[in-house]
Amino acid sequence: MLSAAMVGIAFFRSKSSPSVEKLAAYECGFEAFSDSRLRFDVRFYLVAILFIIFDLEVAFLFPWAISFSKIGWFGYSSMMLFLGLLTIGFIYEWKKGALEW
Repeated sequence: MLSAAMVGIAFFRSKSSPSVEKLAAYECGFEAFSDSRLRFDVRFYLVAILFIIFDLEVAFLFPWAISFSKIGWFGYSSMMLFLGLLTIGFIYEWKKGALEW
């Protein structure tokens, strides 16, 4: 009850004064539009997926680097195979033009 009263007071007492900065384009480069259900370009999703893939690569590199002295040549070769496959995938995406805007 108290929280609803606080939200109501804040809603009715707040001032709505949009400025030029508030109405400017967002960081993604889109102008503000009224319908939030417009379709995004598929390249945004592709860049997000590529970011997740390469972010996970870094997440695998930290424990590998910490335990490098214990895992020996097998750990080294398996990580080099992993990094090689990711590099091949990155080159493939680059050659297909998926990273060009």
